[in-house]
Amino acid sequence: MFVNSLWALLPPIIAIVLALITKEVYSSLMIGIITGGLLYSGFNPVGAMNHIFVDGMIAQLSDLWNVGILIFLVVLGSIVMLMNRAGGSAAFGRWASTHVKTRLGAQLATIALGTLIFIDDYFNCLTVGSVMLPVTDKHKVSREKLAYLIDATAAPVCIIAPISSWAAAVTGFVEGANGLELFIRAIPYNFYAFLTFVMMITIAVGGFDYGKMAQAEKQCGITTSPDGSLKHPSLTGAEDQPNPPISQKGRVIHLVLPIFALIICCIIGMIYTGGFFDGEGFVTAFSNADASTGLVFGSMAALLITILFYLATRVLDFNECMNAIPEGFKSMVPAILILTLAWTLKSMTDSLGASEYVGGLVEQVAENGMVMGLLPAFVFIIGAFLAFATGTSWGTFGMLIPIVVSAFHSDINNELMIIAISACMAGAVCGDHCSPISDTTIMASAGGQCEHIKHVSTQLPYAITVAAVSVFCYILAGFVRNWLVTLPVSIAAMVVVLLAIKNFTKSK
Repeated sequence: MFVNSLWALLPPIIAIVLALITKEVYSSLMIGIITGGLLYSGFNPVGAMNHIFVDGMIAQLSDLWNVGILIFLVVLGSIVMLMNRAGGSAAFGRWASTHVKTRLGAQLATIALGTLIFIDDYFNCLTVGSVMLPVTDKHKVSREKLAYLIDATAAPVCIIAPISSWAAAVTGFVEGANGLELFIRAIPYNFYAFLTFVMMITIAVGGFDYGKMAQAEKQCGITTSPDGSLKHPSLTGAEDQPNPPISQKGRVIHLVLPIFALIICCIIGMIYTGGFFDGEGFVTAFSNADASTGLVFGSMAALLITILFYLATRVLDFNECMNAIPEGFKSMVPAILILTLAWTLKSMTDSLGASEYVGGLVEQVAENGMVMGLLPAFVFIIGAFLAFATGTSWGTFGMLIPIVVSAFHSDINNELMIIAISACMAGAVCGDHCSPISDTTIMASAGGQCEHIKHVSTQLPYAITVAAVSVFCYILAGFVRNWLVTLPVSIAAMVVVLLAIKNFTKSK
């Protein structure tokens, strides 16, 4: 009764609505999980408990991909704590204050760095946050705005980068056609990704915000310490000592070298898992890479290099390095807990057949020849809703892309199929961007050291604005079918909408 029906979407909807209402994510996710377990078991309490913990939580924490992501989180937390203890973050903040002199500069620098780190969204979120946090704090950019900029340059960058873990995932879901060629041809039609960049740059240069983000930015300018820096309560309680020791010997190199080592080692780790050292080409190795395992290899190597570098430069001694590692672990506990609950909720939704139900709706639309021109807009909306409800864009790719490809009989020369595939990817990223149970959203909160629900509630109006313009663009593209026309029109439409919002909020 409850499987492969509209009921399958009830658990994530309950969790998301409760989280937005109560501003408390842990209990909201648990209530959603319990609802899913009860629906699956026919409201049998014993069966529900078995499904939640055995088929759900334990199974998710036994999954090799998920375990790899958790290890990567822990190791990266330790690297960040080491950089803080070594004084590298503080030194970078001092250096940046002499080069990045305005709030606009701080925001544009965050966007630029997020754009450059296109290899993987998890890696993007935590790396950009650790590097830019002292800069944005210095210029009184709210943690909510930082988390938004991190999130908006994570998945939206990866989904238009041919060499990324996301491109590898998408090409793996395409059967009967050249997946990489299809991905590259779909890039100009990925309106949500491009318009997200237009959104970030326009509000930064225009110097305006709206919704709850405007409130967060105003509040950020009020709460300061006597030295003029921002005061933020600890989100994790990770620092057991009231004033953790920070080395006075730290220099900018003590932040730059670990980050550089992390980037290089993670790239090597990913292509290693794809068979690069067994003779495969770089692009092929990247498309076959196991991102989770590769990130573990790379982060562990970078952690070792960081410790050896700090010992060699005598910025920290051995005991100080070892003491920083568990503190970094503890700093990631909230993100790990939310990820665990979000993965468990996803398993409840999967067991109820939510993806199959939504996939059936797409097939029904595709079979109706009268609305083929509107298919990209329908695919975008359905993909966004599915990713929002399940918290996974990759799962949305896996369900919708094969359906779209089969609807067009794998005809890669059909421009409408290219547009529909791009709409699927864009919709999945949009839903992932909005969803409070998305792992990327959770990572962005951790990277920006922002309370998770605050990040979600401030980001949501921005993401919905871009999504609304994207729907218009996919309706246009479904009939025009030429990106040279639709992409410039979409950018102009986004700017016009934002300027209208700016004038409306200013007059209000």
